[in-house]
Amino acid sequence: MRRVTVAGERPYDVVIGAGAQAELGLVLAGTPKAAVVHAPPLAALAGAAVETLQTAGVAAEAVVVPDGEAAKTAQVAAAAWEEFGRLGLTRADAVVGVGGGAVTDLAGFLAATWTRGIRVVHLPTSVLGMVDAAVGGKTGINTGAGKNLVGAFHPPAGVLADTDVLAGLPEAEFRSGMAEVVKCGLIADGAILDLLAADPTGRRDTEELVERAVRVKADAVGQDLFDTGVREYLNYGHTLGHAIERVEDFGWRHGEAVAVGLVFAAELGAQAGTLTRAEADRHRELVAAMGLPITYRGDWAALQAVMRVDKKARGATLRFVVLDGIGNPTILTDPEQAWLDAAWAAVAEEQ
Repeated sequence: MRRVTVAGERPYDVVIGAGAQAELGLVLAGTPKAAVVHAPPLAALAGAAVETLQTAGVAAEAVVVPDGEAAKTAQVAAAAWEEFGRLGLTRADAVVGVGGGAVTDLAGFLAATWTRGIRVVHLPTSVLGMVDAAVGGKTGINTGAGKNLVGAFHPPAGVLADTDVLAGLPEAEFRSGMAEVVKCGLIADGAILDLLAADPTGRRDTEELVERAVRVKADAVGQDLFDTGVREYLNYGHTLGHAIERVEDFGWRHGEAVAVGLVFAAELGAQAGTLTRAEADRHRELVAAMGLPITYRGDWAALQAVMRVDKKARGATLRFVVLDGIGNPTILTDPEQAWLDAAWAAVAEEQ
C-alpha cells in the first residue's frame, strides 16, 4: 500500500492501493456505531463496508442518499440527520462515506454537524474522490447561490483509496478525475505532467498519479487547513469551473468544467504576463490529449456573475489562481476586464 500522511492537529493517513478498504475495521476499531452513507449504485460496496465493520465489532448500518450532486442539498442532509437520530449516533460514533466526491462532501458535512462533530472515514470510489474531495477536510453542500457555499472544515479520521474500484469506473468519470491530477502537476509536481504526456489516459500509472496528486494536496492542507493561504492554489482552474457547473445546473462533470477552467486560467495568466504563450499552449495541448474539453459554449455575463460569489472573491473583487510559470501558483486580484474577455474568447465556442 502507498501511504500519505496529512499533517495537522489530528494527522491521518490516505491509504492508496488495491484492497485498501480492508483497513476500515482497523481505522474504526473500538467505535460503537457507524452510519455508512452511499448512493444506490454503490449498494454492494457499501454492504461490504458494513460487513467489514460488523466483523470488527462496530454496529454499522447503511444510509442511502441520491447519486451525484443531487445528494448535496439541505433537504438530503436533513433526511440523513433524521436517520442518524434513529440510529442513535453519539459523539463516540462515526460516519463512513462511500462514493465519489459528492457523497464524501455530504458525508463529511453530516459528520461535521451531527452533535457538532463526529469522526468520518472516506472510501472514495472515483479518481476525483481519491485525489481531491475525500482529502483535506473540506465538506459542503450546494445552494441556489452556488457550489459548496455551505460547509465546514472537518478533517477525516482516514481515507482508504481502494484502486480496485477504479477498474469498473466509466471512462468519462475516470477522465474527469484526471483533471484534478493534471492540475496538481501544473501547480506543483512536474513529474505528473511527464507521466500524463507519456500516457494521457492515466491508466498506465494510475496509482503513482493518485499518490503524487494526494501528496500535493496533503502538503497544502498540512500548511493551511482553513484555506487562507497556500491551499487556495489548489483552486487553480476552479473559479470558472465552478461557475460552469452552476450555470449548467451541475449537468457537467466537475473535472470537465475544471478542464475548461484550467485553459481559461492559463490564458488569463498569458494576458497578465505571468505565463508565456508556450506555457499556456501546453495547458491546452495536454488537457486536449487527455480527452477533456478545452472549450465551452455559455453566457459570459452569467458566468461572471456567478464567479463574483465564488469563495475566493472578496466583496466585488474577483481573485483568480494563476501561474507565474509552471509549478509556481499565485493570486491575481481584480484582473483587467480586457484580460478576462480575451481569456474567455480563447475557450468560448462559436456562439
